[in-house]
Amino acid sequence: MINRRSFLGAGAVLLGSRLHAAASQPNILIITTDQQFADAVSCRMGTRYLHTPNLDSLAANGTFFSRAYCANPLCVPSRTSMFTGHYPVETGVMDNDDAKKEVDPRKFPGIGKVFESAGYQTAYFGKWHISSPVKQPEVSGFADAAAKNDDPLTASNAVKFLRGKHDAPFLMWASFLNPHNICEWARGEELPLGDIGNPPPVDQCPPWRPNHAPQSNEPDIVALMRKSYQSSPTFPVGNFDEKKWREYLWAYYRLIEKVDGQIGVVLRALRETGLEKNTVVVFTADHGDCQGSHGWNQKTILYEEAARVPFIVSYPGVVAKGVATRLVNTGIDLIPTLCDYAGVAAPAGLPGLSLKDAGHDPRQYVVVCNRMVQGAAVDGRIPKPDGRMLRGQRHKYTVYSEGHRREALVDLENDPGEMVNLAGDARFEKVLKEHRELLAAWCRKSGDLFPTVA
Repeated sequence: MINRRSFLGAGAVLLGSRLHAAASQPNILIITTDQQFADAVSCRMGTRYLHTPNLDSLAANGTFFSRAYCANPLCVPSRTSMFTGHYPVETGVMDNDDAKKEVDPRKFPGIGKVFESAGYQTAYFGKWHISSPVKQPEVSGFADAAAKNDDPLTASNAVKFLRGKHDAPFLMWASFLNPHNICEWARGEELPLGDIGNPPPVDQCPPWRPNHAPQSNEPDIVALMRKSYQSSPTFPVGNFDEKKWREYLWAYYRLIEKVDGQIGVVLRALRETGLEKNTVVVFTADHGDCQGSHGWNQKTILYEEAARVPFIVSYPGVVAKGVATRLVNTGIDLIPTLCDYAGVAAPAGLPGLSLKDAGHDPRQYVVVCNRMVQGAAVDGRIPKPDGRMLRGQRHKYTVYSEGHRREALVDLENDPGEMVNLAGDARFEKVLKEHRELLAAWCRKSGDLFPTVA
């Protein structure tokens, strides 16, 4: 397992602050998966039930940011945020129904366009699911693109690109689909990227998550949405018992191992071409998967398993090896970070921060937005609330746009599974008020009209 020592606790700094600048601009390789929880790699959880040697190797040679959150725990808004460097409330892309929405490229230039304008060779392979057309290079900035949900093809295209001619530094994005196939597995459907076999006897499957029960005193809209989701054929897990949830975890880990193998194909080509020594590699996921936590599967909810994602930065000889506890929002921090490493001017007005100095944490909090996707009708209506999550250094505050009990407050230091909602506990009234005020200030600054609690 990788060194879990925190940069903050040890006072470590990035090696880049002590080394001379690279002779030329680095290449950039972005690797993403779909629906992978932050700790669902064997360097974080051990190898008894999951083995991800390629991601482990990447983490062992770089920085693993253990408190990284997506901008929105759903594909299209999260990916659009990473692509533009802006919050979902700024782009207006809040759920997957916004996939056809045209985001103004003049107001929100994408990462491909930013680096193409700086003289980089650009390429994008794999899952797209962003509200801007990848096949229009004048819009996306990706001169070489093949957007298809086919992980082996994505790896093959990435390898071909790496082995090709490079007259300039490059930015390549390899976007893999798995472990997203866990959605089809839960529905008993054929897996689009191939079968993974049958689960072993239940005693050989991973234990179900210790926070499988609903949160005590949870917001009432969360309980209503759980009922709405589980009444829909899209989320048929309402009757899952311990056995079925353990089999679900077994399948989820197999799908992660499957995509880890494809990632290994790309990383091996990076090494064999000699490009590794001058390439910044970033790995992350668009969002996580609840895996049975609080009775949920998939995403959209603001619990840790859906909102917190893996985030690794590796750059040989420049990035220190270890774990950083700095708060990260991958949607807004990706572009500033890569621009900083490349010496490229970031677009004006980006709300994110560079993570190049991983040991320095200037933030009090990060904010995650969501809009719950449509489930089945409950009590004659189909609820679709918005939510906002403010993750501070210790506490996590969540509030939804509707309901009688709209808020949740959790002490993540003492309750990492988010089992107890402290919002109604008088002993935490001051902490609750502080987090309400921080979120209200963020909404004002971001132009977000979300109905915060006074």
